[in-house]
Amino acid sequence: MKKLVVTMLLVATAAGTAHAGLKVIGKGDAMRLDPSSFPPVMKENYEVVRVKCIKCHTLERTIVAIQTGVAPISGQPFDRSATKAYGVKMLRKPDSNMSKPEVKASVDLMNFLLAEAER
Repeated sequence: MKKLVVTMLLVATAAGTAHAGLKVIGKGDAMRLDPSSFPPVMKENYEVVRVKCIKCHTLERTIVAIQTGVAPISGQPFDRSATKAYGVKMLRKPDSNMSKPEVKASVDLMNFLLAEAER
């Protein structure tokens, strides 16, 4: 229980210092990104994420992780090595229904977004 409280406080604190590099629309379950300023290939990658990833969780989880650098559920650091690990995890999940190119597109987008969030 203490771990959950500490994680939630960490996420809440970090969320208050969200980076200006990401344009976010909506709140909670309706939270999504505004891809209008993305390069064309990242717009395509965003469509993969927007369609595939929401089968299991909202985009809010991914956006909060990118904004804060902390995975909301585990409380672990969310960085480039984490995006790769999550990609491998999703590829191995039988219900994710994601191909290797879709996972690569998702990881590439998350890495792009991490870089944008740092701006």
